[in-house]
Amino acid sequence: MKKAILFMIISTFSFSLMNSFVKYLSHFPTFEIVFFRTIGSLILGTSYIIIKKIPILGNNRRFMIFRALAGLTAMSLFFMSLQYLPVGTAVSLRYLAPIYAAIFAVLLLKEKLKPIQWLLFLFAFGGVLVLKGFDNTINSTGLLLVLAASVFSGLVYVLIRKIGNNDHPMVIVNYFMFTGTVIGGLLSVNNWITPTGIDWLLLLSLGIFGFFGQVFMTKAFQIAQTNLVAPLKYIEVIFTIMVGIFWFGDIYSIWSLIGILMIIAALVANVIVGKK
Repeated sequence: MKKAILFMIISTFSFSLMNSFVKYLSHFPTFEIVFFRTIGSLILGTSYIIIKKIPILGNNRRFMIFRALAGLTAMSLFFMSLQYLPVGTAVSLRYLAPIYAAIFAVLLLKEKLKPIQWLLFLFAFGGVLVLKGFDNTINSTGLLLVLAASVFSGLVYVLIRKIGNNDHPMVIVNYFMFTGTVIGGLLSVNNWITPTGIDWLLLLSLGIFGFFGQVFMTKAFQIAQTNLVAPLKYIEVIFTIMVGIFWFGDIYSIWSLIGILMIIAALVANVIVGKK
């Protein structure tokens, strides 16, 4: 368990740095950031697949393409939201994705939820209402963008479940990274801004941090029970809020913190309840 905690801390810190760099690079077009975010992970992921001699095309190709498109949409909307919201708030709201995943699972996979889980979902959405209703600094455009991003992220979870264990996790991720590289590259051509100086390093590091965040999270889930490890991923919110305060000078009102706490508490409780 200690090793799993260490892996999750490394993973969440990697994702926190990646999101913070995206926030810092928000003067670049969104799809250019998507391109740099995905091409780094694509190179690392493809290298791993070739070294391990894993079939690169996989089996359930249709659903992996659907997952890639849904993931690309979620990523793009989330990156756009960072132009309007404090990075910690955006990350917190994106974590509503498990709620939408559960709803999609009920509708598409005919899964069932316990009554208490529905109450926890309502409590989490109450946190969103507290954020927007009592904190006038929350931008409406950013809020809509990140909520839409969390819906597509929820769809991603269900599509991954639909793919099942027939394909290697790295192949599923690689489909996503390849799609993001191609589409992000094509959509950024007309608005391309050539990076200079430190921006090159930050842009190229996005894929590296994203890749290692994913790898260490996977390792943590492999060596410890899901219901013990899953709540630890919300450490990312704490890391990101701290980075936002010290790097970007983000200011969080008491209502923002209460709303974020409500969301995270409800989602952690749902993970624990759902695994029992």
